[in-house]
Amino acid sequence: MSHDGMSREEYEEYQKQMVEEKMERDAEYSTRKAERACLRTCLRDKYRIPKSEQDEIMIQQAGDDIDVPEELIKMVDGEAPPEEEKESIMGQMQNLQNMDMEQIKEKAQATFVEMKSKAEEKCTVM
Repeated sequence: MSHDGMSREEYEEYQKQMVEEKMERDAEYSTRKAERACLRTCLRDKYRIPKSEQDEIMIQQAGDDIDVPEELIKMVDGEAPPEEEKESIMGQMQNLQNMDMEQIKEKAQATFVEMKSKAEEKCTVM
């Protein structure tokens, strides 16, 4: 008896391979789900939010070999690299606090005067 042009042995080998692949995919999927649950648990601990039984069950099912990537742990702990802090809005606000307001006013006024003079050069109405 053949299935789609395969011999019985080929078909049985194909079925075994399909079952093994499905088991590997399911294991990877459950690992990813457990990693996400672990991350949610870390966030809940940080912000003192009640724990979720569903997350605890996922972590227990996956076992002890669940590791959240270092980058995500740093994000949860608030340890952003210095480069990112400078590029963020809060980093820019801190830079503004350190600047002299008179210097900022002078710079803004000079820019305004320069823009006005260029506009007058290009526009005959002004």
